[in-house]
This record gives sequence, C-alpha cells and structure tokens, in this order.
Amino acid sequence: MRIAILGLSLSSSWGNGHATTYRSLIPGLTALGHEVRFLESDVPWYAANRDLPNPDFCRLDYYNSVADLLQRHSDAIRRADAVVIGSYVPEGIAVIDAVRPLASHLSFYDIDTPVTLARLRKGEEEYLARRHIPLFDTYFSFTGGPILRKLERDFGAPYAAALYCSVDAEAYAPTGGPVDWDLGYLGTYSEDRQPTLERLLLEPARRLPERRFVVAGPMYPQGIYWPKNVERIDHLPPVAHASFYSRQRFTLNVTRADMIAAGWSPSVRIFEAAASGVPIISDIWPGLTDLLPSPAAIRLARTTDDVVEILTRTSEIERREVADLARQIVLAEHTGVARARQMLAGLQRMPTNTSTERVQHEPTMDI
Repeated sequence: MRIAILGLSLSSSWGNGHATTYRSLIPGLTALGHEVRFLESDVPWYAANRDLPNPDFCRLDYYNSVADLLQRHSDAIRRADAVVIGSYVPEGIAVIDAVRPLASHLSFYDIDTPVTLARLRKGEEEYLARRHIPLFDTYFSFTGGPILRKLERDFGAPYAAALYCSVDAEAYAPTGGPVDWDLGYLGTYSEDRQPTLERLLLEPARRLPERRFVVAGPMYPQGIYWPKNVERIDHLPPVAHASFYSRQRFTLNVTRADMIAAGWSPSVRIFEAAASGVPIISDIWPGLTDLLPSPAAIRLARTTDDVVEILTRTSEIERREVADLARQIVLAEHTGVARARQMLAGLQRMPTNTSTERVQHEPTMDI
C-alpha cells in the first residue's frame, strides 16, 4: 500500500510523544513492504529541535500552511491508498477539510483520545471537529476498552479500533551499562501528572536520601523543589532512551488524568522501559493489568509507602523476574511490526468510498 500520514511531528521528539510513536509504527509498516510518506507542518519549535530530520524508513516532507500542503503534496495525497491524519496536527480542522476531498480512504489516528473527547464534549475544537468523526473510514485510537464503542455510539465513528503506541525492538534493548539510579522518570512536565510524580518519586527521594533518583524531560517550571538526590535532565532524544532506562533499578510510569479516567491508555514509556529491561512501577488505571499482569510483570503504587517498600524490599532476583517477563510480553505483542499489522487490519476494513466529494482512483489494497 501507499500510505500518507499527516502527523504532529516525526522529525522532532521535543516536548511531544507523537514522534516516538510514529518512529516505531512507520518502520513496522515499511518492514511489511508498504510505502509511507509523512507530511509534517514546518513549525519553528520543532524545526529548531529536530533529532530525526532525515529518516531512512519513509519519505518525510514539510509544508508551511494548508495552502502550501495542497500546492506541493496534493498529488501524493491523491495517489495514496490510505491517508491517515493524526491528532494535534497544526490547523488540523482546516487540514482535514482540505485533504478529505482528495483522499480515497481517510482515517484518523488519535494519539490523545481521552483529551480529544473531553474537549469535544465541551465544544472545544482545536485539531478535530465533531462533524469530522463520521467521515473517517477508521478511527484509530490510542485508547482501547469501552471508549471505542463510545466513539461509534456517541460520536458516529463508522469503525473505531485501538492502536496503542509501540516500541522499536531494535532501538530498545538492555544496554548492559551500570545502574546509576534507583528510580527514574521520563516525561514532559504536565500539571495533572505532577502531583503523582511528587507522591511516587520526589517524596520517596526525601525519605530515602541515600538512594539516587532522576527525572528527565522538558518544560518543568522553575518553582519545583528538587531534593538533592534527584538528578534533573532537561531533554533526552529517543536515541538515548534505552541507555537511560537501562541505568535504573526501577522506572516510574505516571499517567495523565484523562487517560486514567478512560483506562486502556498505555504510554510509550511502558513499552520502551520494558523492552529496555527495567522493571516498571506505575500508577493504577483500568486495563493496565490486561497488558502487563501485576505483580509478575509490573509493580503498582498508589502511595509513597508503596514505592518505598518496592525499592527497599524487592530482591534482585525478583526485580529481574519482573523485568524479564515484561520484556517478553512487549516484544511479543507491542512492537512496531505488531502495531503495523493492527493498523493494516483496520485499513483493510475500509469501504470503497463512492462519495462525489472525493477523487476516485483504483486502490491497490495488496496487504
């Protein structure tokens, strides 16, 4: 298939989790023999922080505006057997309106489903309009579980399918380096995640001054008090993630409030960490133990005491057993190739569009 993806960013992982998602999914599609073109809005904050300007697994092109997108890339959109537009694309509503008449098959990939639906219920339409949802052949959702049926029943999606994030198995593996930290966290600052980070990492650091902790990620405000035994790293490009995880005894997963409420919303941190061979301590939400059974493959924590107990009472044998099982599960079920197969299965369901509003051409659905 020829697949065109219009996403937030592929070239820059700065301050977003979308790039790492696409960097796993698209190589998976390519490995299965499909041709992918990624179209990215050339915005200054990503242009100044590009850590993958020339990917070798797909063609990456930029556009400066919706008019520029149509002028330079309309032929590629017409030729594509499937066009997928992602969440948080700049000028997303205008992009969807412009691309829809050109695409023979149009799908949406929502990497922020609970946030998207919460905003739509409030009448807030930033990158997606409610009127668009019934028009997509497939609505791919980062969140699974009951929210898929809500998309179909309440929002009119013809077909909604879970398409979780995934991990590139070649890029994420134990590096064998020395352990530098007892507990670490990787994530961009988020106001609704910060209380959990405080409870599950910063307060354990205060209680365990002899232990070492680390928080990596941008956008943390100046007013946060970091204990002396908590190291801060402002930004880590994806190429450094495996080494970062491998140097921790445990890593912490913290989930945004909307994702907790929806459930079935694994972050890419879970799969990256597991593939890198580090055991995970996570906050708790519905669907998590469907992905990684607890306590065999992941440790769950509600309180500071929970984290302190895990850090101080888990033997090295237990720690390795948890990490090894999680890695086995992720490599079997949550790689880029596994996720690409799921996307292709969703695209195979696409009906041939006969609307006069779309340009007609003979699709090549050789999957």
